[in-house]
Amino acid sequence: MLKDKKLFLLDIDGTIALDTTLINGTLDFMNHVLSIGGKYIFITNNSTKSIDDYVIKFEKLGIKVDETSFVTSSYATALHLKETYNYDKIFVLGTKSFIEELKKFGVNVTENKDKDIVCAVVGFDNELEYKKIENICELLLTRDIDYIATNPDLVCPTIFGFVPDCGAICEMIGHAVKREPLYIGKPNKKIVEMCLKQTGFTKEQTLVIGDRLYTDIACGINGGVDTCVLFTGEAKREDIVNTEFKPTYSFDTIKELYEEMAFKKL
Repeated sequence: MLKDKKLFLLDIDGTIALDTTLINGTLDFMNHVLSIGGKYIFITNNSTKSIDDYVIKFEKLGIKVDETSFVTSSYATALHLKETYNYDKIFVLGTKSFIEELKKFGVNVTENKDKDIVCAVVGFDNELEYKKIENICELLLTRDIDYIATNPDLVCPTIFGFVPDCGAICEMIGHAVKREPLYIGKPNKKIVEMCLKQTGFTKEQTLVIGDRLYTDIACGINGGVDTCVLFTGEAKREDIVNTEFKPTYSFDTIKELYEEMAFKKL
C-alpha cells in the first residue's frame, strides 16, 4: 500500500527532472514525503556528476538535500572498486567529475595506458573524445584486465529527447573488443541494499520510482521492494504489457503519484 511507504528511491533524469528543469509536481511530492516523516534518496545511474555536484544542483532547484540524499552509480562504483582492488591502478573513461569522485574514495585512477592497470571502468561521459575509446579498446584487447561500467542505460532523457548513455558507449566498445562489462549501478540490487542499510527502513516501507523498466524497475524487483514507473522518460505505457519487469504501480507523472498519495490515502 502506498500509504505505508516511507523511503522513496527516485531516479532523476526522466523521473523528476529533464536536464535542469523539474517536472511538474516534483516539489509537492518531496514536501509530502518530508511531511509524513519519510525520506527520499536519489538513485541515479547518471555518473557525469559527483554527489557534491548533485547537492549543489538540487539546492539550486529548491529541493532539500545533503550528501545522504544520493546513492549514484559513480558512488556505488567507487565503493566497489575500493573494496575489490584497494590501491591497484584503474583506467577510467568518464567525466572529470566522475574521476574526482573515484579519487575522493581513494581509488587509484589513471587516464593513461599505464603498465600496471588491473581494471578498466566506463562511466556516462558527456565529455567523450574518440581517443578515450581507442585507449580503452587497446587495453581490453591487449591485456588481461577486468572490465566494469557504472550503468547499462542506453539513453539519457533530455529536454529535447534522448542522448546516448553509458550502455550505448559500452555497446560501441563491445563491437570492437567482444566483451561486456560488469555493471555496478541499477539494476544491481546493491543500490537498494545500500539505501536500506543507510536509513534503517524496511523493504515493505520502500518504493523505487523511475522512468525505465530495465534499470529502475528491475533494480527494485531485484532488491525485493515495490516499484513505480512514471511515463515522463523512456518507458511508455504500452511497454509494461509484455515486459519481464512489471512495476507494482504506474502513473503518467510524479504529480499524479503525489496526488494519489496525498489525497486518496491508499
